[in-house]
Amino acid sequence: MYAIQTLNKIAACGLDRLPRDTYETATEIANPAGILVRSQEMKDLELPASVLGIARAGAGVNNIPLDKCTTKGIVVFNTPGANANGVKELVIAALMLSSRKIFEGMVFTQTLKGKDDADKIVEKEKGRFVGPEIEGKTMGVIGLGAIGVMVANATAALGMKVLGYDPFISVEAAWKLSTSVQKAASLEKLIAESDYITIHVPFMAETKGLFNAARIALMKKGARLMNFSRSGLVDNQAVIAAVKAGQLGAYVTDFPEEELLGIDGVLCIPHLGASTPESEDNCAIMAVDQLREYLERGNIKNSVNFPNCEMAPSGKTRICVANKNVPNVISSLTGILGTSGLNIDDMINKNRGDVAYNIIDVSGNVPADLAGKINAVDGVIITRIIPTCV
Repeated sequence: MYAIQTLNKIAACGLDRLPRDTYETATEIANPAGILVRSQEMKDLELPASVLGIARAGAGVNNIPLDKCTTKGIVVFNTPGANANGVKELVIAALMLSSRKIFEGMVFTQTLKGKDDADKIVEKEKGRFVGPEIEGKTMGVIGLGAIGVMVANATAALGMKVLGYDPFISVEAAWKLSTSVQKAASLEKLIAESDYITIHVPFMAETKGLFNAARIALMKKGARLMNFSRSGLVDNQAVIAAVKAGQLGAYVTDFPEEELLGIDGVLCIPHLGASTPESEDNCAIMAVDQLREYLERGNIKNSVNFPNCEMAPSGKTRICVANKNVPNVISSLTGILGTSGLNIDDMINKNRGDVAYNIIDVSGNVPADLAGKINAVDGVIITRIIPTCV
């Protein structure tokens, strides 16, 4: 029986994928093997020694203590692409809002309540809310992951010229990208040539403050900037100064930090990117499936702190070992298996930076003390033995 703790409400369609005869789920549960979470802050939580995996029903994992999890051998999963369509649709809405001053116009019309000549006032004042059409304009998409590709394809279908920039684009993403999307020669060139720019990159040390005063200065005067990825990617003070100076025509963000509120030309949306029932369902299903696959078969897909590593089940005993990516661990591991009378039928080893992960299917009777012997090897983080992997 696997015990799963849910730190947030997880869509029922996801939890229903856990067989009731082998899983129990609850918000409060002793010694959970896995944790399902959305936005709850986990950095100050004490993680029980029983925890093997944490699955985040969403893309961002800023609320999870990754370093601590890696040290403990806890695999952390996220669900990239599960909410991509929901975010894409909101970016398209933001594109229109930033261009046509729709929001500002709607706010204005609310002030006409109770006025008999409202229609006349509208005709007189509507010129304040003139904005350009997007057809034929240039959209710059920074980051061509699941969301970026969908945004690029959708805006191209709307008649925009689309420039894309992502030096780390995956083969899978490249296959999905419309042939009409052009590759930008550099980030700076994309910024300089675009009328609208949307950001779809992860937040990390290398991308913090990606859009600062210097990069905003490279933009066309009056260009629009949209950020539906993470707040730290954009220097808020630089944006405020650029909007007030007319360098930025508008800034739309899904991260309404206090300093951005009340600024003309800055539109703050209350983090609605993935707030659709479809996105929540997709994230829940993907998170549950990945966590279950790891618990039952040791396979890792879409981890943010361990290498992706998958091997088809063989029906034999499976040994999963996470270790520091240092020399001699594999030789020590295979030596222990040999002296224990175990034959290796299949094996895969993957690494991600300082961490490595191994899946080994063996024949023979597994000694009760095998995990202890492997864990004693210098560099080994955790060992799991799955008696019959099917």
